Amino acid sequence: MSKIKPSKGAPYARILGVGGYRPTRVVPNEVILETIDSSDEWIRSRSGIETRHWASDEETVAAMSVEASGKAIADAGISAEQIGCVIVSTVSHFKQTPAVATEIADKLGTNKAAAFDISAGCAGFGYGLTLAKGMIVEGSAEYVLVIGVERLSDLTDLHDRATAFLFGDGAGAVVVGPSQEPAIGPTVWGSEGDKSETIKQTVPWTDYREGTVEKFPAITQEGQAVFRWAVFEMAKVAQQALDAAGITANDLDVFIPHQANERIIDSMVKTLKLPQHVTVARDVRTTGNTSAASIPLAMERLLATGEAKSGDTALVIGFGAGLVYAATVVTLP
Repeated sequence: MSKIKPSKGAPYARILGVGGYRPTRVVPNEVILETIDSSDEWIRSRSGIETRHWASDEETVAAMSVEASGKAIADAGISAEQIGCVIVSTVSHFKQTPAVATEIADKLGTNKAAAFDISAGCAGFGYGLTLAKGMIVEGSAEYVLVIGVERLSDLTDLHDRATAFLFGDGAGAVVVGPSQEPAIGPTVWGSEGDKSETIKQTVPWTDYREGTVEKFPAITQEGQAVFRWAVFEMAKVAQQALDAAGITANDLDVFIPHQANERIIDSMVKTLKLPQHVTVARDVRTTGNTSAASIPLAMERLLATGEAKSGDTALVIGFGAGLVYAATVVTLP
């Protein structure tokens, strides 16, 4: 018989607050057209993107995260000292170690919170949310800060016609804490490593260091393959998340998919047969694809504009490089 005492966590977990940060520089499609042979109409029709935000030298991964996190902590009505863990999902923090989460935890004024980074691409927010939920129910933390943050402008090849217009920068954060009722459903997540070549970094950092290649590494993708996978396979995952939560599309108030491409969003809405009353996040139009930051940024904007409200039931799904994915149903803060 085990002598280990059982954990004393909360019965459930919920999102208590959300915050976002978008860099001050707004970049219209006209700027992108300076380096690729395309048109504003083509970019909008292919992606829905009209503008995106690009970070300045001062708007680092850590700086943007601190701004977004401060808003989320205030929205949750707690203090930074109460944060027990900081989870950061990013692929664009260029220091391999230490984790940028430790710097963020310190700058926010947490009380020596546990802190670590994860690399799960555009599904990173869902991965972080799942880890946070587990910590709270298990009892290792009362409040967990989950951050999705990217400076994808640093990993964009502005001469690549397939990707130059897609990516933006920003940070989104949520505070996850205890709940007396279910407010974060079971997560449906996974990976399909056999498709890892469809979204990837062009070359390893070592190739650039050793002079094997002259161009700085960038993100590249096989657009059509990604589109087909996202539309058909991720719609199935989204439906599985609804089933796992014990609800149907008719029970939803809000749909917040990863803001990869508006055509993908439209196709998923159609495949899932979402009712007209469901509010659909379309933050991609003015923010672009911010990878791990896209879901919390879209969530924050919907709540700020009143398109969604506290207590709404939302389906969230992220998917991207790996290929990885994560979907769940949440109650909005």
